[in-house]
Amino acid sequence: MYGGDEVSAIVLDLGSHTCKAGYAGEDAPKAVFPSVVGSIEQSGLDDAVGIEKESQSVSEAKNGIKTIDSDKAKTKRKLYVGSQALGYRRDYMEVLSPIKDGLVVDWDMVDNIWDHAFRQCLLIDPKEHPMLLAEPSSNPQQQRERTAELMFEKYNVPALFLAKNAVLTSFASGRATSLVVDCGGGSTTVAAVHDGYVLQKAVASSPIGGEFLTDCMKKCLESKGIVLKPRYSFKRKEIRPGEFQTVDLDFSNTTESYKLYCQRVIASDIKEAVCRAPDTAFDETAYANIPTTSYELPDGQTIEIGADRFKIPGILFNPSLIHTIPGMDKFDHSTPSRGLPQMVIESINKCDVDIRRELFSSILLAGGTASMQQMKERLEKDLMEEAPQAARVKVLASGNATERRFSVWIGGSILASLGSFQQMWFSKSEFEEHGASYIQRKCP
Repeated sequence: MYGGDEVSAIVLDLGSHTCKAGYAGEDAPKAVFPSVVGSIEQSGLDDAVGIEKESQSVSEAKNGIKTIDSDKAKTKRKLYVGSQALGYRRDYMEVLSPIKDGLVVDWDMVDNIWDHAFRQCLLIDPKEHPMLLAEPSSNPQQQRERTAELMFEKYNVPALFLAKNAVLTSFASGRATSLVVDCGGGSTTVAAVHDGYVLQKAVASSPIGGEFLTDCMKKCLESKGIVLKPRYSFKRKEIRPGEFQTVDLDFSNTTESYKLYCQRVIASDIKEAVCRAPDTAFDETAYANIPTTSYELPDGQTIEIGADRFKIPGILFNPSLIHTIPGMDKFDHSTPSRGLPQMVIESINKCDVDIRRELFSSILLAGGTASMQQMKERLEKDLMEEAPQAARVKVLASGNATERRFSVWIGGSILASLGSFQQMWFSKSEFEEHGASYIQRKCP
């Protein structure tokens, strides 16, 4: 139907950390950009433009930003999407996320993210392409219906399909049954997939994801007196050939959320560069004399990172380590502290007895956080100790970090380009005939 040469489907995966978009049939997304959005309330913007007026108007602008009614704000805020737009510092720009705990909390922002993906990144007209969207394994009905309404009514897409993240990861590795361990930005989810369907009763999730680990890294560095200077807050001046001096710049109207966003970008890069999962349960004394690794910050100072590069990934396996990180005591103690191995076993035990062996032998690691070194080996080792004797534990992870990071998108790309999939689309005519609730039948 749509699978001919003339038009290819678009695959979209809006994660809590990054949005991935591209054409079905390709082996990596064309566009990857942050899922957060910069937002400036227009009244604050108008005053910011005439900033010379006097400080009084500035303080009014500041207050105006806080007090604008959210309904009015929809018409009165300017949103900035994409790495380039976010990389440019603007007065009064807040950085907000449209996704909380895997669910969309601000559809206006999601709309802007999709629009950016279609028009700026892929340069396409959405009404000419069917859309395959990845969704969380336990996405509530009203969110699915809202997605369908937006896609058909605003973008006029010819057809739509919503596929579960875990199912797509499973397809990406060529399996119809597997246990998917998805370590994403906002959370970590373990979901059992059987014959291409997610077993809802066996979905386990934890709020500890890549962004949480980034915050831990930031707190660890700050506790040692290391300041992460955002790139906008200084400039480097050459005083003698090859010798630079850092000059601090002061932008008093920068919001806290933008400063935090920029610091997180640096902390996240440090985490990705130096962290690796500890081979055994992390222990302060055992790792006290570990050799340090150096890292050069954007402002030119070089820092040394020791035991923290093992301790932070260790949190995934033992969440009680959070309490040893300075400043992370605000973390909600009510969440049960189960590490990854416990979540995997808990999820498998909720499945029918006859598929447990198969699940133990095909545990798939996916998500950006899963591309950390030694992660696969450590999870396999812990599971072998805790799993039943008869189970053959096999943790599978693509050797290619890009494939691990984009496994959901890659699965969508494979699925949407299959000939046998073409009659599965939820078409615009079906939407007009049956309404948005029909998505529950078309995309189980």
